[in-house]
Amino acid sequence: MFSVLLRQLSYLVMVTVTVLGLGMSEFSLIAKAAQAEVLNIYSARTAQLIEPLLDAYTQETGVELKVLHLSKGMAQRLAAEGDDTPADIVLTVDISRLAELDEMDIFAAVDSPVLTKNIPAKWRDPDAHWFGLSTRARVAVISAERVHPDELKRIEDLADERWKGRVCTRKGSHPYNRALLASLIAHNGEAAAQDWAAALVANMARKPQGNDRAQASAIHAGLCDVALMNTYYYGLMKYNLKKTEQQEWAKSLRIVFLNQGDGDHGQHVNITGAGIVASTDKYDTAVAFLEWLSEPTAQQIYSSTNYEYPVNPTVAHDAEMTSWGAFRADELPVQSLSEHAPTAQRIINITGW
Repeated sequence: MFSVLLRQLSYLVMVTVTVLGLGMSEFSLIAKAAQAEVLNIYSARTAQLIEPLLDAYTQETGVELKVLHLSKGMAQRLAAEGDDTPADIVLTVDISRLAELDEMDIFAAVDSPVLTKNIPAKWRDPDAHWFGLSTRARVAVISAERVHPDELKRIEDLADERWKGRVCTRKGSHPYNRALLASLIAHNGEAAAQDWAAALVANMARKPQGNDRAQASAIHAGLCDVALMNTYYYGLMKYNLKKTEQQEWAKSLRIVFLNQGDGDHGQHVNITGAGIVASTDKYDTAVAFLEWLSEPTAQQIYSSTNYEYPVNPTVAHDAEMTSWGAFRADELPVQSLSEHAPTAQRIINITGW
């Protein structure tokens, strides 16, 4: 139906061009502008997290953003659709997912001084195929009643026997944990990372299960004392008006930023990101949208609505996130996480995480 209407619109514009005496080059520009008012987005992000961004952009520019939410199977779908995919842009989480799509030659190279200026090099692809748009720290959360913050300083400390029977996590094969282990491989070497993973599993209070919120629930219930969690979950639980029991979970937790000592490697972080699909015929419109996502308006929405840290260094953190405390992020280039991900998965399989 849309294609029929578009052809009819193009015909009317052509008639107008003829009457006005414009050349075909001017007509082509008008027709292209008419087609560029809709961007199709494939998103691995939940609707509630990105709707405030999309609504703000449409209100500001008039560009309609149509989203297909794909929590699973995005790579397979894009591979099957090939150049016929309707997608113009991909929004997703975790460097491993961005790297997987990049290896499939899904993304176009983007020449944008705006993106280069707004996004530090460590948060974007050296070949400009994908761009980080926000960061999240994968921290330790501890029981506010049973654990003092000074008891846990480094991610490596979770291998200590004093945490035996006190640790909860989701499965190691989840991209969030796989990236964390990849960072330990990069810093400490494969053998040390495998020893750490084996000791972590030995210290678990229960078999890895659930998502990050499930670990918060387990700490609240007294099943364990420490867990791994992405920071934004804390904010989302603390202000959850629909499932108010999650507010209680958040009250029972304290966030601990890890590896902050002098000479230590800093707190592990990961990214959300985006890329422009190489086959799109709306490249310029897609670039404009990505640039807007890196500018202060969108970066502030990421912070205040999603509790994610801005990648744009000129944008201040939301007041709630600031209350959690400042931390020094790991300077490891995010690309190295995807490079070590296969080894991390092998270790996860071996250790039973």
